[in-house]
Amino acid sequence: MAKKQNQSARTTLEEVNESLTSAAQRIEDNKKYVSWAVIAIAILAVLAGGYIWLHNKGLADATKKIGEADLVLMQGQEDEALKAFEKVADDFSNKTGERAHLNAAIILYQKGEYEKAAKHIESFGANGKLIGPASQSLLGDCYVNLKNYDKALSAFDKAIKLAGENEEFVPAFMIKKATVLHELKKYAEEADVYQTIKDKYPVYGQQNSISIDKYLERANALAGK
Repeated sequence: MAKKQNQSARTTLEEVNESLTSAAQRIEDNKKYVSWAVIAIAILAVLAGGYIWLHNKGLADATKKIGEADLVLMQGQEDEALKAFEKVADDFSNKTGERAHLNAAIILYQKGEYEKAAKHIESFGANGKLIGPASQSLLGDCYVNLKNYDKALSAFDKAIKLAGENEEFVPAFMIKKATVLHELKKYAEEADVYQTIKDKYPVYGQQNSISIDKYLERANALAGK
């Protein structure tokens, strides 16, 4: 029974990620979906980085190095790009260095190297209304895969807080939080999260093909309500 519940909880997390990305973005085993956070971070970090490059001449050297790393990544050479991003992250303690940490984390996450990815994300400042919460969601995904559920909860809580009133991000991150609470057998708390989603974001589940009612009923049943 426990095994069945755990599988159901993992499915919930995957449902959220699937609803925010496409089938073409699955990772190698085709069983787990790359978190939308990865896609969002990759795009937004490049845009944010471009702004920094244009407006801060003091980052010229860092700009050159991370630009070279970007080109290597665009050519599909992930291993070489990872080395390049990690070198920039080690050499520079500025905004460009932070972006390098984040780009390295994205590659490592896609490779399934969750512990290394988490370390890089923790070196990122979690700045920005989109990049910040997305990075914390990715950090939470890393910790879920590492079965470090307490740290995953903390990351998802931070993602929810940083997301503010974003009606796409907040309920998605809340579902991830509920999934972790399910793993921890904190069913009453899980039910509260789903109830909040249902009350505050009533169309989210329907728009993303996620049955909030189903998971709410399950949590309530397990909580003895």
